[in-house]
Amino acid sequence: MADENGGMSIGWFIAGLGIGGLLGVLYAPKTGRETREDLLAGAAQAKEKAAQLAAEGREQISGYMSQGKEALGEYVDKSQQYVDKGKEFIDKGKTQWSQYVDRGRGFVSEQQDKVGAAVEAGKQAYQSTTTGADEAL
Repeated sequence: MADENGGMSIGWFIAGLGIGGLLGVLYAPKTGRETREDLLAGAAQAKEKAAQLAAEGREQISGYMSQGKEALGEYVDKSQQYVDKGKEFIDKGKTQWSQYVDRGRGFVSEQQDKVGAAVEAGKQAYQSTTTGADEAL
């Protein structure tokens, strides 16, 4: 129920403020000229204060922007360092991997030579055994 009348109450409150302000100006102990001068002086002070606050706000924003740029620069530098370290590790890994592959190829080649020599020795032993057995018959 308060929500339904809330909009209406605020409207009446604002209307009352306007009417009260108008009545206050009409029944003020000062003359119209003095009241206008006071209003103009108050408006000028408000304008100066707003300009001062705007300038302070611009200075704060400028400071925040420079801090943000510095922080971003630091993060970019750090990320570049990490990228460089990653590239170093990748290069080191490629080098080690190629060394292991070369060692493996050498090992396989040695084993092939040994197996080939063993096969040849086996053939020769077979031939000498079979040739000797044929002559004995």
